[in-house]
Amino acid sequence: MGSGLLASLAFGDVLTIINNFLLLLGGIAALMIGINMMGNNLEKAAGRHMRRLMAKATKNRFLGVGTGAAVTALVTSSGATTVMIVGFVNVGLMTLTQAVPVIMGANIGTTVTALITAISTTGGGIETAAIFAFLAFVGVMMNMFAKKDMLKHVGLILAGLGLIFVGMTTMTSSMGELMAEKIVSDGQLVDNPIASAVKDMFAAIGGGGGKLTWQIPVLFILGALLTGLVQSSAAVTAIVMSLASQGAVDMQFAIFVILGTNLGTCAVALLSSLGTSVNARRAAFVHFSFNLIGGILFIVPLSFHAVSGALVSFLQSFIPNVAIQIAVFHMFFNVVTTLILLPFQNLLVKLAMCVIRDKKGAQSDGGEEDETLDYRLLKTPAIAIGQTRKQIIKMGQLAFANYKLSLDMLLSGDLSRSEDFAAREKHINEFNHYISSFLVKLSLEPLSQTDEKKLSSFYHVTSDLERIGDYAENIVEYATTAVKDKIVFSDHAQEEIRQMDYHLTELYKNVELTFEKINLNYMSKVDEEEQATDDMCAQMQQSHLRRLSENRCSPEAGAIFLQLAIGMERIGDHMTNIANSVKPYAHK
Repeated sequence: MGSGLLASLAFGDVLTIINNFLLLLGGIAALMIGINMMGNNLEKAAGRHMRRLMAKATKNRFLGVGTGAAVTALVTSSGATTVMIVGFVNVGLMTLTQAVPVIMGANIGTTVTALITAISTTGGGIETAAIFAFLAFVGVMMNMFAKKDMLKHVGLILAGLGLIFVGMTTMTSSMGELMAEKIVSDGQLVDNPIASAVKDMFAAIGGGGGKLTWQIPVLFILGALLTGLVQSSAAVTAIVMSLASQGAVDMQFAIFVILGTNLGTCAVALLSSLGTSVNARRAAFVHFSFNLIGGILFIVPLSFHAVSGALVSFLQSFIPNVAIQIAVFHMFFNVVTTLILLPFQNLLVKLAMCVIRDKKGAQSDGGEEDETLDYRLLKTPAIAIGQTRKQIIKMGQLAFANYKLSLDMLLSGDLSRSEDFAAREKHINEFNHYISSFLVKLSLEPLSQTDEKKLSSFYHVTSDLERIGDYAENIVEYATTAVKDKIVFSDHAQEEIRQMDYHLTELYKNVELTFEKINLNYMSKVDEEEQATDDMCAQMQQSHLRRLSENRCSPEAGAIFLQLAIGMERIGDHMTNIANSVKPYAHK
């Protein structure tokens, strides 16, 4: 009957239906853009604070739940938070046990977005939408004309919030037109074929107000699949709210789809865990098992029509708006599931460890896996920048260790550790490669001006560290030549080399502190030691000429000594460059 009616509609009526359908798609797009815009800019505005918040989350499980909820409410996506946590576990910022409460809290935080979208359906939605549309306009103006990064981000946060409401209102309005029981066609009131077809489809799987039996797993899987496809439980929840607001589905239909959306959010985290450490994969599995167990705990009692009916009646008794009923149920489900499963946190960890076992011969957490940069951290650029700094510090420690080893080989004439030097040099080159690759990926992400300055400086810092490694290789070559040709430095020459090494060591200590702590208070000591290396280089050259004129030094030894003095002075220059790289973004 629906297709016959559709054929009988006037051309103008068909265009109206098409326009409403296009507006529905546009509303969904505006909603998802708003969610992403608000989340991304909240992360930029508060990225540093989010990192501190995550660090505090390791203290106790309740603080972990609160942290997960707060961060997810900010980034408006439990999937994004869980991907972030998988990344943290993978690089050793968080243990698996510490991650579990945060994952639970993430599920609670995602319900905030559902509540925000539900509010836009109250009071007819027009007044609310108008207010938030104006808020979006104010946000865009702030972003265009504000000079400070923070104000620009706040502007885009407001614009994103406004788009969420505008998108939801557009969806509700267009859905109302599409789902109207009657429409006027050629001056006559006729059944709406679109509404009839949609309602018939939902009625066929239990959405028409009848008792739900075998349809329950279908509805649950439908919610999970839709969420997995669009990668946003908030967007799917908003669509269900819009359908329910127009009477296309009833509340008993909606609650099982909502239960499925929670499981669907696991898809992103599970996919992101592929290729990570064992514990990172376990973190993703904990997210999956938590949502699956929670869904089963609710599905079993709600499968009885009397129980689900009583729940719906209870919600309707104090919440007149069906969209808010759905949002409240969504939050209730996640809070109750967390309260039930939080005491069994260790059992969830053990379950994950049983399902995902350690590979034989694999390194445990804290081994070489910790020396990688996880591309999942790109979702949170501020944290990715901080983790990159840690890896650069490790690269610097390797480069300086090789310099010290090369000098020891030269002064002692012992080349037995050449293989150790070569292995570390290879590791330095690998560090430089993957840090540079990560920086390229990170540069494509939206960054604050401060983070852009940090990222730009990191390219130069890794280059300076690689050059320090190259000079260390040169010193090994001098050592090899000296051993081969039986060249020995005089006691005075060796003392000058050790004095130069002392200044380089002091310089390195203060450079590392400056770079690690982003603190310019160490710069005075850096400048002092850098000048000392310049003066020492000049002194070594003068002493060499004096010894050469007094026939106390062979030309072969003198050539190596001069090259060494210049090389060590240039190592000092590269170290100083690293300290100076902090100046453009250090807090004054």
